[in-house]
Amino acid sequence: MTKNKKTHPVSFFNSNLISIISISLVLFLIGLFFIVGLLGNELSVYMKENFSFSIVLKEDMKETDVRQMQKNLSSLSFIKSTHYISKEEAAKEMITELGEDPQVFLGYNPFQASIEVRLKSEYMNRDSLRMVEKRLTSYANVSELIYPEDMMQIVNSNIRRIGILLFVLIVVLMLISFALINNTIRLLIYSKRFLIYTMRLVGATHGFIRRPFIKYNIVNGFFASLLAILMLAGALYSQQKLIGLDMVIPWDKLWVVYAIMMITGILLSTLSACFAVNRYLQMDRGKMYHI
Repeated sequence: MTKNKKTHPVSFFNSNLISIISISLVLFLIGLFFIVGLLGNELSVYMKENFSFSIVLKEDMKETDVRQMQKNLSSLSFIKSTHYISKEEAAKEMITELGEDPQVFLGYNPFQASIEVRLKSEYMNRDSLRMVEKRLTSYANVSELIYPEDMMQIVNSNIRRIGILLFVLIVVLMLISFALINNTIRLLIYSKRFLIYTMRLVGATHGFIRRPFIKYNIVNGFFASLLAILMLAGALYSQQKLIGLDMVIPWDKLWVVYAIMMITGILLSTLSACFAVNRYLQMDRGKMYHI
């Protein structure tokens, strides 16, 4: 009897620790997938906001009118930034790209001044682009509007496919996570099945029997979530400068991922405990010996 009293707390501590570690590893994977989703979203915004529209201006447009037009464009809700490129700057850029000066054999500067415009990411879709194109070409001094429409559509299409794929993967991972956490908690409650039966015999209500198991697993879920958050934060911190993550990770949004991990850990642990206890609440004593 003395030996059993000494080993039982150790066995309980080991099983409890294994449960917390198992749940934390599952939550760590969930957190990684949400981080990938955030990175994909940030990359999508970055790509969309780096497509530029070149508003080619008419030859006779005065410098003061150009500056006023640029100011008006910057005030529009769908425009992120504007940049004026004079004829001389356009010629210099072409010389840099081609390695030759077209003015030498043409005898004049063939380029026109333009305003380069970048849109906000939420306006980079088919319907919004039509509205933007109509709005920009409505200016009297606009000679032409140039932008890579086909490339934008390809990028939007690919981003949409990747988003759907990530959503499906996250849903599948959540289902797998629930199954793994449920099995882990069922194994813990399995050893208490005869205690549950005894409590039923003395007239304890189902709610009274469930309560300590639910409280216990809420605490376990909290510590498992906390461990998973620390693991994820440590992994991100250690790798951020090694692979350049510090440039793309939305650090101000990480708290959302951590909150999701915490809520998921506590919620899945609680639901799993309820299901596991309910199973033994409905089970006959004879069947408990054969499971």
